Amino acid sequence: MDLPTHLAWLVDEASASPGPDRFLAELGGRLLANGFPLVGGTLTLAVPHPIVTRRTWLWRAETGAVIEALGFADSPQSQAGGDWLSALGPVQEDTVGPEPDGRLLGWAGARLFDPAEIGRLRQTARFATAPLAALAERAALATLLEAYLGRRSAARVQAGALHRGTGETIRAVLLCADLRNFTALSEATEPAAMIAVLDAWFDRVAGAIHAFGGEVLKFVGDGVLAIFPVASAPVDACEAALRAVAAARAGMAHLDALRQAEGLPPLPFGAALHLGEMLWGNIGAADRLDFTAIGPAVNLVSRLEGLCRPLGRSVLISGAVAAETVTPLVSLGEHVLRGIAAPCAVFTLPDT
Repeated sequence: MDLPTHLAWLVDEASASPGPDRFLAELGGRLLANGFPLVGGTLTLAVPHPIVTRRTWLWRAETGAVIEALGFADSPQSQAGGDWLSALGPVQEDTVGPEPDGRLLGWAGARLFDPAEIGRLRQTARFATAPLAALAERAALATLLEAYLGRRSAARVQAGALHRGTGETIRAVLLCADLRNFTALSEATEPAAMIAVLDAWFDRVAGAIHAFGGEVLKFVGDGVLAIFPVASAPVDACEAALRAVAAARAGMAHLDALRQAEGLPPLPFGAALHLGEMLWGNIGAADRLDFTAIGPAVNLVSRLEGLCRPLGRSVLISGAVAAETVTPLVSLGEHVLRGIAAPCAVFTLPDT
């Protein structure tokens, strides 16, 4: 069969696209080359995620650039793609595959599409069914893995790093944080209410971590382990981590005010920061693996966080971080940490 080049590409090569963004850009470029008067295009996929329900990619023909818009579970059904297209020109949108699959391909024209062009775009949508089904499956898997494992671990799993004992050394600022009096609180609180408490705590601390470029590696009970990788100068990672922990502290102060208004006790917490190297490795039993952070830096930040209660501070910072930051800190002297050979210089944030 002698197919137009864009349809032949959909049949032979499109399923191997690196992702939906590149699929959209490649298809749009091929349609332009075949004479379609396009100024933009969109691709929307439904994804399984606790917060994000739809991902929409927006392609601009003039530049070839693709950006992404997210639709959230608690928001009205998003028309981001259609609204964006209609601002560019006349729109032609087609559902790709069975209706419940939530896949939508749309195009904006430099002028009104004539009936023949509309027919050819609808034919393109039909040919896109198979490759988009494969891309949607991969995108759904990536979304689920990121939701449950985090970006770094999800990327390693997808890249095939599945063998026990493999890992990578990461230089980063480590953040370790947990709630105080969690055991007593959980015993005095109904399970459903306790889950709400944990969600509120994790929203504040993880939201602050992600807002400043960090990544949550693990949730353990009421605890969080996160990293701010050193990409260039250590000062950048240290400053980002300090801003994140300050934002988390402010978020928890706001949450405590809301709880006080409801007659509920505050939620004291401790958080520690340390700069060092860790091994992020694939560790576990032969048939049950986990990505786990290990190494002296992980041990130190955990022990440092345990010092928050005796020192009466919500945030403690190691001398390794203090040496690399320009943020003013308050020295608390040197302290011996359990299981750590050398005393650790300890700092904290100003009370303000």
